[in-house]
Amino acid sequence: METAQYIIDNKSTVRTAARVFNVSKSTVHKDVHERLYGIDRDMFRRCRAVLEQNKAERHIRGGLATKEKYRLCREKHRSDP
Repeated sequence: METAQYIIDNKSTVRTAARVFNVSKSTVHKDVHERLYGIDRDMFRRCRAVLEQNKAERHIRGGLATKEKYRLCREKHRSDP
């Protein structure tokens, strides 16, 4: 439940929550998708909504990460003697 609350409060991804709680992504996924459903369905719905939103936006984050990667490469290239 602590992991799910973290995800809800911080609009976190499974990967970020796994890093914070020092567990695998698989564990976080199983906890919030299977175990939480039997414990607290309201929290399950709220957590699932955050994760669905993250899933819908992940292609945007990936594109921004790629854009930033190439921006840093250009800056490095310009500063090389």
